[in-house]
Amino acid sequence: MDICGKYNVRCILHNFVNSAIELNAEYIHLPLGILRETDKNILSGFKIGSSCHSVKDAKEAVSLGAEYITAGHVYETDCKKGIVPRGTLFLKSVCESVDVPVYAIGGISPENIKETIKAGADGVCLMSSFMKCENVSAYMESLRKEIESD
Repeated sequence: MDICGKYNVRCILHNFVNSAIELNAEYIHLPLGILRETDKNILSGFKIGSSCHSVKDAKEAVSLGAEYITAGHVYETDCKKGIVPRGTLFLKSVCESVDVPVYAIGGISPENIKETIKAGADGVCLMSSFMKCENVSAYMESLRKEIESD
């Protein structure tokens, strides 16, 4: 929290509500199952995000207070080896079904980021690609260039 604050970067804690309370966090990201089970009074002070895997999930998350959705996994990814990706039609359906920002997750790369945004995503989330790349700044720049090109 201190490091993010020092650099004016939003810190979104994932999953652990008690830790978020203890750290006086502003943002928390919860899997839908945890969002369902958590007392809404406890969550009232947080800006909430939720992970969703269907239109039904996304609508439910919003009804439970989610202010943004991560939708995935869109493409094949090492994080979900052997599980068939949901694709951009899934992503488009989720984006069209809710009135909150939707961020695509799963296998996003410079080669597919543009079609992800065209499907309606407000942004993307990456993990594996950052861990594999040699230069994070250069990789980020390649993603930005792809989005801006046309």
